[in-house]
Amino acid sequence: MTVNSGSPGWYLRRLSRMRPAEVGGRVGDAVRRRRWRSARPDGPSVSDALFTAVLPAGALAAVSPDAAKRLLAEADRLMVGHVEYFGVVRDDLADPDWWCDPKTGRRAPWGYAFDVPYRNEDVVGDIKQIWELSRHQYLTVLSAAYAITGDERYAERVAEHLRSWWAANPPLRGVHWISGIELGIRLLSWVWIRRLLDGWPGAAALFEDNPVALKQIWHHQRWLAAFPSRGSSANNHVIAEAAGQFAAACAFGWFPSSARWRADALRSLERQLRANTFGSGLNRELATEYHGLVLELGLAALAEADAADVPVPASIRLVLLRMTDALAAVVDNRLRPPRQGDADDGHGLIVDGVGTDRWASLLATGDALFGRLDWWPAVTGTDVRTPLLAALIKPTRPSVMRPVSRPAHFADAGMTILRGLRETDEIWCRCDGGPHGFLSIAAHAHADALSVEVRHDGVDVLADPGTYCYHGQPEWRRYFRSTLGHNTLQLDGDDQSVSGGPFLWTRQARSRVLVADPSDEGVGRWCAEHDGYRRSVHRRRVELTAASRELKVVDEVRGPHGPRRAVRLAFHLGPAIAADLVADRAELTWTRDGEDRSAMLDLPGQLSWRAHRGESDPPLGWYSAGFGRREPATTLVGTGFADGAQMFTTVLRFRDQGASDESP
Repeated sequence: MTVNSGSPGWYLRRLSRMRPAEVGGRVGDAVRRRRWRSARPDGPSVSDALFTAVLPAGALAAVSPDAAKRLLAEADRLMVGHVEYFGVVRDDLADPDWWCDPKTGRRAPWGYAFDVPYRNEDVVGDIKQIWELSRHQYLTVLSAAYAITGDERYAERVAEHLRSWWAANPPLRGVHWISGIELGIRLLSWVWIRRLLDGWPGAAALFEDNPVALKQIWHHQRWLAAFPSRGSSANNHVIAEAAGQFAAACAFGWFPSSARWRADALRSLERQLRANTFGSGLNRELATEYHGLVLELGLAALAEADAADVPVPASIRLVLLRMTDALAAVVDNRLRPPRQGDADDGHGLIVDGVGTDRWASLLATGDALFGRLDWWPAVTGTDVRTPLLAALIKPTRPSVMRPVSRPAHFADAGMTILRGLRETDEIWCRCDGGPHGFLSIAAHAHADALSVEVRHDGVDVLADPGTYCYHGQPEWRRYFRSTLGHNTLQLDGDDQSVSGGPFLWTRQARSRVLVADPSDEGVGRWCAEHDGYRRSVHRRRVELTAASRELKVVDEVRGPHGPRRAVRLAFHLGPAIAADLVADRAELTWTRDGEDRSAMLDLPGQLSWRAHRGESDPPLGWYSAGFGRREPATTLVGTGFADGAQMFTTVLRFRDQGASDESP
């Protein structure tokens, strides 16, 4: 079965969530698409183009040997054709088919871009598999390998692939001309490819002296100017579109419209960065990977502005600063941020090899640009991107007040981090009492109100299961974004929020935090409730007692007297956790760095408990470490009934390292 979120029913539901201005804009887009079908815009002729957005002298010398080693190892894998995207290993990268999905073997149909049913997997294949390669971020890695080594094999492969792609994907033909986020990220990649190849004798012939490249660059920017994401779609997509457009208009400012495109993109970027970010610095989509994506895109755009001496509003640097401080505040002791909402492994700019820690890299960049605060976690990893961005971006020390201690409660985002601190075995707990998602459709939200996520020394104990997929597998998409798929309580088998499609929620649960009193050393307390079950309110209290290493979760169902309501309470264990469930008690064991660890989970006795693992009909008991990947993991589900106001108490006790085998 295939989900086609372009079906008439889906569009009608989506239309009902749009404001009149957005509807009018989309009507204008439809008219423009029809006009472009028969009269494709022609690009201007360009002569005497010159690329000046080069790296400053000495930038590459700041790359550490370890980071360079990882980069070159990845570049050599790419040179022999090996790559992995979303759990699919492919060995065809030496001479790729730009239209083929390696997962299904299907090739996307040729034709006018806006006629291609790209969400229909039966026709196109897995569109993310097709699109990912054409973001050309693997070519930025090869270009960085050339910049570091001077080995022309890398540069020649990049040139070969770009010429191949440009020939196979003329403007407005096929799947690579459908989505603005793809065009924006691809433009950003091209800017960095040209920058990193600057020492190669063939760089100018590949770009500014190449009519085909000029035509492609112009059409990409013309497309982005004509079809910006708007209204209910103005989430991370519009940031990517504006960042890519702005970067290209700065670095490839060779066209009559370049100044206008640059100004329009900068206005959009400034407005949308503010709109997409809470005052606390967290991303409004409440999907952590999109926080990373937006931060990467914003930093890359700022690099182009400073490289081209284009003034940017102070608010852009301020938003990026706040995003960086917020990231430093929410990561655990292994620099892992929360796993919340959708995560599709999307990156804004890649110049590093596999094994480079994304979050450590962003914090290292924040340190270089804004200066680390005393409470920031230590970052010991190295990467290639940080010294390159730092060489381009003018370091600033904003005059705004920054947090003097690590924030633990983000009121606007409804996120609270409870911690039990020790040097080697931190207990980290994220409590979710925030908005359901961003904008009217909350596209990347999950039905996870009041869920908790618990880690011990960076190991997922009570885990957020992740995302796994978007299109093509509707039963798996429903599971990974469902209420049952998260560590929270479900009534009558219903989700707290009502889905109208894979990226649409037609009714959204409203949450409010009642108590947020985090403490690293004493007792951290949190309480919140939501109204997603109409006749009943789900209220949850969480207490983390640092001294006893105990986490208590109390769920309460409040509602009018009447028929009993069926209850399911789920706790999803991380993939490293083994569970021995006897009645309403589960002993949890795992190994961290060669050392055995354990905890005891006492579950509400009013419910009947079962362990589920790797079930497919229906899905239950899974963990997705990354997009397109899933593995079995134990989920404990308690079933029973709530009659009026009733409380369900769960207690998780962590055993001290080196303690006896007796129960904690």
